[in-house]
Amino acid sequence: MKPKKTVLLSFDVEEFDMPFEYGGTPNMKEQIANSKDGVEKILSILSNFQAKATFYCTGVYANAEPEQIKRLSFNHEIASHNYYHSSHSKEDLTASRILLETITHKKVVGFRMPRMAPVSNQDLKEAGYLYNASVNPCYLPGRYDYRHISRNYYKEDGLLQFPASVSPKYRIPLFWIAFHNFPLWLFFILCKQVLKKDGYLHLYFHPWEFTDYTKTKNGAKYPFYLHRNNGEKMKNRFEKLLTFLKKEGCEFQTSCSFLVKQF
Repeated sequence: MKPKKTVLLSFDVEEFDMPFEYGGTPNMKEQIANSKDGVEKILSILSNFQAKATFYCTGVYANAEPEQIKRLSFNHEIASHNYYHSSHSKEDLTASRILLETITHKKVVGFRMPRMAPVSNQDLKEAGYLYNASVNPCYLPGRYDYRHISRNYYKEDGLLQFPASVSPKYRIPLFWIAFHNFPLWLFFILCKQVLKKDGYLHLYFHPWEFTDYTKTKNGAKYPFYLHRNNGEKMKNRFEKLLTFLKKEGCEFQTSCSFLVKQF
């Protein structure tokens, strides 16, 4: 019997501050409400597919929606997405972990920096984390160039590193923007390539992708590629993705449970 392929789904749960980058002015209540709505839609889909996932949560969001975070922790992994989504200090690393552990009564060992920004391995270790999922090992114009970094999980400075999946040959990214803009048949082919080469697939998304956030009247004007296939279309595409992965014989795990078995 062939070993099962593993899928690691992850979601960055944050105060939805992206509108500020495009001229919008949403208040905090609107930012939280948008993500909360998206999380509920995601939970419904995951439940239907009996799929586990990892939710990287900011401290701001967790403070606003502690009951939802606690409920998430019953079947999924809760990890840190820093305390604030748009600012960072070393102290935030510990503060966000402690807050999430206080809410869930479970140990928080994973971290992902907002916007895949660099973060110190030493700072993460001192803050009590075991793994860092803050790297998309590809070239993203205007953001970063991580093509020199391993596509697969590895250890660095005593900390586990868990890059997002990219295609084996050309390092085509499989992150959320790709999922919205690639034809599904192409995205599925790239997923199959990764699964065949690596034996696992590590993807990440955001709750607000599952909402009609462009209809909110906060003044933001988004480029088309950011909101293509969002809302109900995203929900339908995501369900097709999970159906495809199930047919491929994949099992869904949390990042922590997967990484523990590798090291």
